[in-house]
Amino acid sequence: MRITAVALIELSFDHIQRRDEHWAIVDLVGKGGHIRTVPMPDWVKGTLDLWTTAARISDGRIFRCVCRNGCAWGSKITEKVGWYTVKEQAGKLGISQLAPHDLRRSCARLCHESGGELEQIQFLLGHVSVQTTEKYLGCKQRFQGAVNDRIGIEPC
Repeated sequence: MRITAVALIELSFDHIQRRDEHWAIVDLVGKGGHIRTVPMPDWVKGTLDLWTTAARISDGRIFRCVCRNGCAWGSKITEKVGWYTVKEQAGKLGISQLAPHDLRRSCARLCHESGGELEQIQFLLGHVSVQTTEKYLGCKQRFQGAVNDRIGIEPC
């Protein structure tokens, strides 16, 4: 499973585990067959718990169709439903052009803007090359206030 719109619709209870006292989505298979684990914030786990409790599901895939009376039915949703859901919610927010993959880029940029380390964002996204992560973030080398200006090894 890759972290894409397809991966989200395939997310199952088996993928969610505790690792080092933190929730994680485990055994994700990315491009090139790379298997990895992605940390999951507590608020995401809490939101999933609310959904699974309300839907009265405890095994199999987490995301399911919901009928008009609000009950979950079936055992999965399709990629098309995932796309439609993102588009519908974006429309409600007044965003006309949004695809599921844009959410991945947005997550990366929010992590970076909140002080996330480039290497950790690279791990999160599963990029083999840091250059790919830099492209996602739109990173450019800064000379003014460079990272090595304040490392504390200046001569006396």
